[in-house]
Amino acid sequence: MGSLFRSEEMTLCQLFLQSEAAYACVSELGELGLVQFRDLNPDVNAFQRKFVNEVRRCDEMERKLRYLEKEIKKDGIPMLDTGESPEAPQPREMIDLEATFEKLENELREVNQNAEALKRNFLELTELKHILRKTQVFFDEQEGGLNTTTESMTRALITDEVRTGHSMGPVQLGFMEKSNEREDYYPCFVAGVISREKLPAFERMLWRACRGNVFLRQAMIESPLEDPSNGDQVYKSVFIIFFQGDQLKTRVKKICEGFRATLYPCPEAPADRREMAMGVMTRIEDLNTVLGQTQDHRHRVLVAAAKNLKNWFVKVRKIKAIYHTLNLFNLDVTQKCLIAECWVPVLDIETIQLALRRGTERSGSSVPPILNRMQTFENPPTYNRTNKFTKAFQALIDAYGVATYREMNPAPYTIITFPFLFAVMFGDLGHGAIMALFGLWMIRKEKGLAAQKTDNEIWNIFFGGRYIIFLMGVFSMYTGLIYNDIFSKSLNIFGSHWEVNYNKSTVLENKYLQLNPETSDYLGTPYPFGMDPIWQVAGANKIIFQNAYKMKISIIFGVIHMIFGVTMSYHNHTYFKNRLSLIFEFIPQLVFLLFLFFYMVLLMFIKWNRYAATNKPPYSASCAPSILITFIDMVLFNTPKPVPEGCEVYMFGGQHFFQVVFVLIAVACIPVMLLGKPLQIMKQRKHANVQPITGSDAEVGMSNGQPAAHGGGGHHDEEEMSEIFIHQGIHTIEYVLGSVSHTASYLRLWALSLAHAQLAEVLWNMVLSIGLKQEGWFGGIMLTIVFAFWAILTVGILVLMEGLSAFLHTLRLHWVEFQSKFYQGTGYAFQPFSFDAIIENGSAASSTENE
Repeated sequence: MGSLFRSEEMTLCQLFLQSEAAYACVSELGELGLVQFRDLNPDVNAFQRKFVNEVRRCDEMERKLRYLEKEIKKDGIPMLDTGESPEAPQPREMIDLEATFEKLENELREVNQNAEALKRNFLELTELKHILRKTQVFFDEQEGGLNTTTESMTRALITDEVRTGHSMGPVQLGFMEKSNEREDYYPCFVAGVISREKLPAFERMLWRACRGNVFLRQAMIESPLEDPSNGDQVYKSVFIIFFQGDQLKTRVKKICEGFRATLYPCPEAPADRREMAMGVMTRIEDLNTVLGQTQDHRHRVLVAAAKNLKNWFVKVRKIKAIYHTLNLFNLDVTQKCLIAECWVPVLDIETIQLALRRGTERSGSSVPPILNRMQTFENPPTYNRTNKFTKAFQALIDAYGVATYREMNPAPYTIITFPFLFAVMFGDLGHGAIMALFGLWMIRKEKGLAAQKTDNEIWNIFFGGRYIIFLMGVFSMYTGLIYNDIFSKSLNIFGSHWEVNYNKSTVLENKYLQLNPETSDYLGTPYPFGMDPIWQVAGANKIIFQNAYKMKISIIFGVIHMIFGVTMSYHNHTYFKNRLSLIFEFIPQLVFLLFLFFYMVLLMFIKWNRYAATNKPPYSASCAPSILITFIDMVLFNTPKPVPEGCEVYMFGGQHFFQVVFVLIAVACIPVMLLGKPLQIMKQRKHANVQPITGSDAEVGMSNGQPAAHGGGGHHDEEEMSEIFIHQGIHTIEYVLGSVSHTASYLRLWALSLAHAQLAEVLWNMVLSIGLKQEGWFGGIMLTIVFAFWAILTVGILVLMEGLSAFLHTLRLHWVEFQSKFYQGTGYAFQPFSFDAIIENGSAASSTENE
């Protein structure tokens, strides 16, 4: 079968590259993305490998680029992203890139340092400007109102004593006293600026440390000031402290230093203060001019860097990835040739050889590379080719477990079965249309949406599964038409095949009326497509009818799905030439499932086809037996209960005989599954006189990376017989009991479908119908409000929450009920050296180092 249904055939190759051509060849392979290299130096420390210095240089270049990116984002400059991926630079170009990044980083750091120094100087001048303005008011108060100031300070001291219970000493203030010995004035105040949030604690500390012998005045600076170190806006206040004596001066300055208050010189004379203020304003204007020029220069540097930053990141990551990969190689004895081992798809060997030739030509080497296929005992990686449509479905399968090498891949079948089983639970034409339109919008806009890189995990999940969402919506629209359900209402497309032979008042007032196909209400012909719309208004027996219908189709779909899963195991056994598993596992498993559960499905179709309300006994509706009771009696060999007069016990002739035979054959399949394979292995060992050995025939039979046997069904010469018996017993018990539980598990299709329909009906009756019952202009306003509320609840609960619930239940049906019949999922994924994957992940090492 093609690679769509199985993983690609892989082979292990040995690659010989000349040292001067190795870089270019690996670069070409990285662009191709089809080669997974093995680490040939697992015991060598990362810091002792050959190209560790080149990797460090790349790390340093990445650091500089991240610094540039941070500064560019800080200024809000858009970075040019053409979507193109430049080729990996040659090794000699690394020097030019390093010089460019070094120059940009140094220039930017120097500009930032100069700008920070200018901003700090600007901050100091601004604070000094506010000090000179605010302190003028303080000095005016000091000169004209000394007694008032002293009195207010004394009241504050008394209040503090009452609050704390401690006396702070007498108030002793000397503001501007003239010395008897000198003609100059004794300095008795300091002025400065402090953060507004620290001011209360600062004032309290001054008061207590100086025992009330200081007087503090403060005024808020209305506009915030920019902190030059981090750019934050800080609210500050101007303060001036009056005191007397050198001892208090020292104490006050230490307290200011502890609270990180900035002190500024403030002249005593008003004329000096005005002169200083004029000089400060002049310097501020000059600084504004210089700061503007500095910011313009910084902006030009960043704009120029933003044009090339994305390409620079790509180039550096490609260089780093190449050297990481070269560190996985070995050197030959001559130190002139690099040796590598790699997994490659067999179909792509010629493409890989062409890429190696291009790399050799680019490097100018005259010695061509050599690619040899190797024989190996190792299990190859699993590689399933995907495109943007199948990628999401393959991701669902790989989330359960990566397929064992070359076993059947469930993903192609999941493309149909997954949205269909989802739609059985989510069948509503309106809700399905909302989901389909959302998926279609993401598909139509996928290029633009993919270019908008985002870290929002929920959005990335939705966008990655856009094709799944679209198909689930389309299939839900189909099943919604089958159920004739659109927002809990029906579509009367073909006209109902029922007639209501009652007057209007009887229909509206009697809620216990039921649809009875035995009467003339039923026209005798079925509705052409899906359910008759009359069932949406059949309040008395709507649930009963839909329960029976949806419960039966859930079992039918479940049994067919499981039979298909068992059939898939046949292709695995035949492909791996696993004759024992084919005879003693596949055949009895299929017979067990067909003779019990598929027979039950046949009984449903026989009952639907043979019994009807319009028929006469023994095939009237009252004579129809219960399928569940019939199945239980069949398995337990019970005698059927008496039936009404005129009815028959069985649905067809010879039913009892067939049921007994089916049950006996199904029970006989259990010991075949349990003992057949172990006994046959024991017989083969005894006949060949084979003793348990190390290794397996599956590994010995491997040629060019393809095993001769598959997993649990392969040869077991390396296992003890006790382990084989235990393993087979667990497998048999799991299958037999699982057949019952898995069949019952498909009833979730019925349960969730019924719950979804009922929730939609409740939302309609309790929300939207309220707005529809209102009349007049008030009714229009009410309907608009109610409709908005109903639409929000519909999208949020019925589409998102119910959709997520149905999605998870569908995922469980595929992982457990379907895949357990044939899928092992014990392989490991093929992770090729690919520049696209490395750039997407943003890390070179994540995709190049393999364990």
